[in-house]
Amino acid sequence: MKSSSSSFKGFPPEAMVFLRELKNNNNREWFQPRVELYKEQVRGPLLNLVTALHRAMLGFAPEYVGDPAKCLYRIYRDVRFSKDKTPYKTRADALFWRNSLEKDEGAAFYISVSPDEVAIGGGLYMPSPATLLQVRQFVADNPEAFRNTFESKAVRRRMGELKGDRITRVPRGFDPEHPAAELLKHRQFVLYNTLSSNIATTPRLFSNLVNRLEAMTPFLQFLDAPLVKKKKPGKIVF
Repeated sequence: MKSSSSSFKGFPPEAMVFLRELKNNNNREWFQPRVELYKEQVRGPLLNLVTALHRAMLGFAPEYVGDPAKCLYRIYRDVRFSKDKTPYKTRADALFWRNSLEKDEGAAFYISVSPDEVAIGGGLYMPSPATLLQVRQFVADNPEAFRNTFESKAVRRRMGELKGDRITRVPRGFDPEHPAAELLKHRQFVLYNTLSSNIATTPRLFSNLVNRLEAMTPFLQFLDAPLVKKKKPGKIVF
């Protein structure tokens, strides 16, 4: 897989400094006077990165290309159900989902950049029971096709093994002796890897992300196939 060239040369060093200082001063009193600085040094470069990634994805995953601004996560944390009440994220992150599905309906790509690490993942993370059932049935009907999307050397080298929470028994309604029994135990189907934060301020960030997005694309296309098929009849490619 060839990485794409881009005008995105990495986050400015100031972005990592800002996020590091935010980690040490995670409160409204520190952040509010620096909102414009955050937009300039962190959010702006993240938007540029997502825009550049979308251009590259037009060549291998056009169905996951949308409005770059809508892909960016807010910096504000949802603390309603968390013991950690710090109000701000200390990373810059974004999500790319299939444009024929709702944001939380199917599989998605995820990227995150912080002073600690660069993270990239993809898959089905928090599916509804109905979505999970559809995907499990699709896996049961096409186990080898599914394995081919994440067991290749290229995917394993870039993303590692299939991850995600699992239950202890094959779910009700499926044969416990099914050849894909272990896959059917998954409640999440995820590929996820982390890279050194040293690349965050260099052109290597872009090329590393593109290589991994491209490697994961057949995996996401497979997971989304039964969901897209239900919405829009036609040939599904994965």
